[in-house]
Amino acid sequence: MTSPCWVPVPEGSPFTPHALPYGVFAPEGGAPRVGVAIGDHVLDLARALDDGTFAGPSLNAFLAQGRARWRSVRAQITGLLTDPARREAVEPALHPAGSVRLLMPFEPADYVDFYASEHHAANIGRMLRPGQDPLTPQWKHLPIGYHGRAGTLVVSGTDVVRPWGQTRPADGGAPPFGPTRRLDIEAEVGFVVGTPSAQGTRVGVDDFAEHVFGVCLVNDWSARDLQAWEYVPLGPFLAKSFATSVSPWVVPLDALDAARTAPPERAEELRPYLRESEDWGLDLALEVRLNGEVVARPSFTSMYWTPAQMLAHLTVNGASLRTGDFYASGTVSGPGADERGCLMELTWNGQDPLKLADGTVRTFLEDGDEVAITATAPGPDGTRIGFGEVRGRIVAGREDA
Repeated sequence: MTSPCWVPVPEGSPFTPHALPYGVFAPEGGAPRVGVAIGDHVLDLARALDDGTFAGPSLNAFLAQGRARWRSVRAQITGLLTDPARREAVEPALHPAGSVRLLMPFEPADYVDFYASEHHAANIGRMLRPGQDPLTPQWKHLPIGYHGRAGTLVVSGTDVVRPWGQTRPADGGAPPFGPTRRLDIEAEVGFVVGTPSAQGTRVGVDDFAEHVFGVCLVNDWSARDLQAWEYVPLGPFLAKSFATSVSPWVVPLDALDAARTAPPERAEELRPYLRESEDWGLDLALEVRLNGEVVARPSFTSMYWTPAQMLAHLTVNGASLRTGDFYASGTVSGPGADERGCLMELTWNGQDPLKLADGTVRTFLEDGDEVAITATAPGPDGTRIGFGEVRGRIVAGREDA
């Protein structure tokens, strides 16, 4: 058990000494820099460690230094925060969380989004292909994904402008053009790559922790009506590329040892490159709020594909990794009706509207709606750690097109 932390950590705070997530913040009147969250404070690492690696507006310089350095710095931070003799020297580097502005924590390189939840994939298949096998033939043989648009990853709190586009014509005529009427959320978990790999090489499942630095929360906003018209034959495009929200705090893998768990039993024998000798399933409990009301509690525990398998598949063809690469799990959904991580599932494609406590109903998102996703995970000795939140509000799109 870690020694007591001399920084006050309120009861129920997600940011305990066991979490120590990294982010980028701007103090009032100051330039952006890297910090670590502890309780209701942010520790300025450049000042506390006297290290210029953390003086810039991105985690990337630190991410590129690799796992040995990540572990060394985490141990240094833990020492600073738990040694009372260091308090006088370190306290000036602490900022009240309410006094700083949180920014995108890393500079994205590439972005890949997976489709790793069997429950989500099966529910979507039942809606779109009734009477057929809900899963496509390859689904249990490889992690399905698509290459997203890294330039529209945005930090939590950024407003999401309702996208416009073409939708399927009702009568076979010209496709209508206008704002999406079926704007959805996707509660996901994201993984930030630190250590790069050379093109033409593979990253094995057992090398996952050598390359991935940490974990954050994701809302992959989706325009379902645009998607239905455009996705055949090449898959998601404009329906996904307008905005993907990312939480400002990245929890290091080293904070998640107690959260590691075995994935669900496999229905098909996996190819050797997907067989793990270590379990990299994660016991993460997500919570989705719409306008302040909890509408779903998905569990990452039931995800069919692990993040290590996703990374191995992403690179099995020799695709390289770069510092700042980012990939997400796809919608996290569980077996229960209250564990579905998107409105398409929660309302069964709009057939069963969601009734909110204030008397309003939703099939999909309306302008002004705000969605917040949080998550917690087991920590050491029965504790729990948190990831903060990813939040976004829908605003109307322009009508000049």
